[in-house]
Amino acid sequence: MDNPTIRRALISVSDKLGLAGFAYGLSSAGVEIYSTGGTRKHLESQGLRVHDVSDYTDFPEMMDGRLKTLHPKIFGGILCRHDRPDDMGVIDEYDIVPFELIVVNLYPFEATIAREGVTRDEAIEQIDIGGPSLVRAAAKNHKFVSIATHPEQYSAILEQVTNEGSTSLSLRRRLAAEAFARTAAYDRAIADYFCGETTDGPFAPTTNITLHRKAVLRYGENPHQKAAVYSEVGARHASLVTARQLNGKELSYNNFLDLDSALTIARSLPGAACSVIKHNNPCGAASAESLSSAAEKAMAGDPVSAFGSVIGFNRIVDVATAEFLATPGLFVEAIVAPDFEAAAVGVLTSKPKWRSNVRLMQVGRLDEVKPQRQYRHIDGGMLVQDSDALPDPETEWKVVTAAEPTDEQMAELRFGWAVVRHVKSNAITLSKDQSLCGVGAGQMSRVDSVEIAIRKAGDRAAGSVLSSDAFFPFPDSIYKAAEAGVAAIIQPGGSKNDNEVIAACDEVGMPMIFTGRRHFKH
Repeated sequence: MDNPTIRRALISVSDKLGLAGFAYGLSSAGVEIYSTGGTRKHLESQGLRVHDVSDYTDFPEMMDGRLKTLHPKIFGGILCRHDRPDDMGVIDEYDIVPFELIVVNLYPFEATIAREGVTRDEAIEQIDIGGPSLVRAAAKNHKFVSIATHPEQYSAILEQVTNEGSTSLSLRRRLAAEAFARTAAYDRAIADYFCGETTDGPFAPTTNITLHRKAVLRYGENPHQKAAVYSEVGARHASLVTARQLNGKELSYNNFLDLDSALTIARSLPGAACSVIKHNNPCGAASAESLSSAAEKAMAGDPVSAFGSVIGFNRIVDVATAEFLATPGLFVEAIVAPDFEAAAVGVLTSKPKWRSNVRLMQVGRLDEVKPQRQYRHIDGGMLVQDSDALPDPETEWKVVTAAEPTDEQMAELRFGWAVVRHVKSNAITLSKDQSLCGVGAGQMSRVDSVEIAIRKAGDRAAGSVLSSDAFFPFPDSIYKAAEAGVAAIIQPGGSKNDNEVIAACDEVGMPMIFTGRRHFKH
């Protein structure tokens, strides 16, 4: 009795992906199929014989489909305990048939509310009632009933039903756990939707993040730390978590962090762009007319630090770019891009040995990034904020010095300002010819960051532009930049010593822009 033979399945789904093949396999194994409305019509159109639930319950679907499966003959058949004579006596007395397999996925509430312009009435009609009830009933009685809530589960179920006529208790337990997780996430999405309507302000009184484990990693930041990667339910834009790996061994915890930063920077830059990341900070970034030129310029930003780096691109990696990256002396851990030409994959994965192991991550089309919420764990709770993803409106920028930046300098200032927000504070970048040539990151003093960026840039500092993620508290950094030959500066402004900083720029004849917006990254 531990593994009851599956004789009957109740199928009622919104997502019909893979359903016909699954149902055909069940039918071939001798399983009778009961179904409702649109699901029944879909299966019958595929040539399958299906029992109509309404015929079985002798009760019609009504209220535009709001009422379909909520009936004692349905739930009695799911909840009956096969090893209890009293339960089975009720089954016989009321002419109820037991169901050993329930296949249900819920109305697409999350997808509906994610659409632009969806109305409240449209959202409400996508709140499933019968579906979650079926799922919970089957999951509760998993000792005797299997519950499928996602097409990815079909193959495991069908394999056991075909070979054994039943499912194992271990599989049923796993399916039940996944079912309860699904209904919990579904109800949480509905609750968050209504909280968002009623709360005062953008942050609901309670919130929940639903995550699905994608992989267990070898270890975390260090070998003694365990780690895993999860995908966020409802996230729909191209990302590293949903990327397809084309080559190389599995990603490490640190690979995920660095590749995510590389992709974020590359997708924010104009033209064909490349970013080079080492220890979660950019050591190179560039825009150019061709991707190969962008890669060459980016790798030249800090060639020493770029050894063993990860790289992000905002265009399909072509053969010319791959051949540059295959230059003797370069060593790359991983590359993320929208896609890779087949021939480029061949170049990137040929000998020497490091290339055969290089991780290649294909994320797909890089759609426009919309503002999202960022969550950061602290001891005892979570910090939540809007992501710093949108470009700053140049209509708010002000030239605050007597000298005006040239058109060429303005283009360079835009580039530098796009990059500096991705560098850990205190952040200073020097850029030239749409290419990062010096970075000062994560210093306790802004003047220290300036000195490091200048030292990294060397002779390339002359004629470069300087970008600062926050204001200069004192004019000392201006004098150091001028001494190195920096041609222009962009910064948020807002210091009580702004007048002194502006005066220092005027003294050395250096144009400076205030953007009015800070970009700390901690």
